[in-house]
Amino acid sequence: MKFIAILLIAFCGLSFAAEKPAKKKSAMGADTPPGKVYVYKESAQKPRQMEIYFPPNHNPVKAKVPGMILFHGGSWSGGSLKQFRIACAYFASRGLVCATAEYQMLSKADAARLPAGATKKRVCVTDAKSAIRWFKQNAGELGIDPQRIITGGGSAGGHISALATMNPGLNDPADPKDIDTRVVAYVWFNPAFATDDHQDPEIDILTHLKVDLPPAIAFFGDKDTWKKGWDTAHAKWKSLGTKTIDLQLAPGQSHSFFNSGPWQDVTLIAADQFLVKHGLLTGQPTKTMPATGEKLVPTP
Repeated sequence: MKFIAILLIAFCGLSFAAEKPAKKKSAMGADTPPGKVYVYKESAQKPRQMEIYFPPNHNPVKAKVPGMILFHGGSWSGGSLKQFRIACAYFASRGLVCATAEYQMLSKADAARLPAGATKKRVCVTDAKSAIRWFKQNAGELGIDPQRIITGGGSAGGHISALATMNPGLNDPADPKDIDTRVVAYVWFNPAFATDDHQDPEIDILTHLKVDLPPAIAFFGDKDTWKKGWDTAHAKWKSLGTKTIDLQLAPGQSHSFFNSGPWQDVTLIAADQFLVKHGLLTGQPTKTMPATGEKLVPTP
């Protein structure tokens, strides 16, 4: 009987262990509460949302602080607002009104029906332009200075933010025509400038870049296969005489390295210092550099 009892206990223990759900790794930003939700437009019969994070005790009547708007990545066909919730919450704590905006993304079937020469990336850029214009148009309600708007994003979102501010076309006819999409700085996390974008000049960074680029910081892993497209654009900027780009490389890292710790903190601290340097933030970063020793390498 004693032997049977031991077997039953062991069996029950095994059954319990089997039924206990495995702990899932939460998505980056999933544990950070969403910002205040606004609908900035409707496209393809769907409302497009923006989450906005405000500084502590922010009074929009009295305060006119710089604003930042970040666009998530996801290969122009995926991703979510969760990606930049941590970044937005951090920069809001430092004094910015910081937003992250979604945008229209075409399905494979929709992309297949596009006219020759057009790519799925166009609708993303159009919505990003609308998001920036809405942000500026509502500056009074949000308590931001429309003349001090920063933009950027990760991977596809970095590309979208660049084209939304550099390409004079791809505008939504419903957007206010008197509000431009110019910004005063860029914060780019491995922006995905594809080497074959020349097939659609509307979304090709090389077609639209100019010498007078506002200050920009760009983060890349030196093992990132997307870096080839960045290197091509960066070389052209330098050939034109552009001297406003701060390129920071993460040794041994590949694409999207900035999404996880400790590199997330490392890149946010560097972005913070960049914004302080250009008068868009004040004081020192409130994040602490990881004790693990990861460091970015500034690159000319």
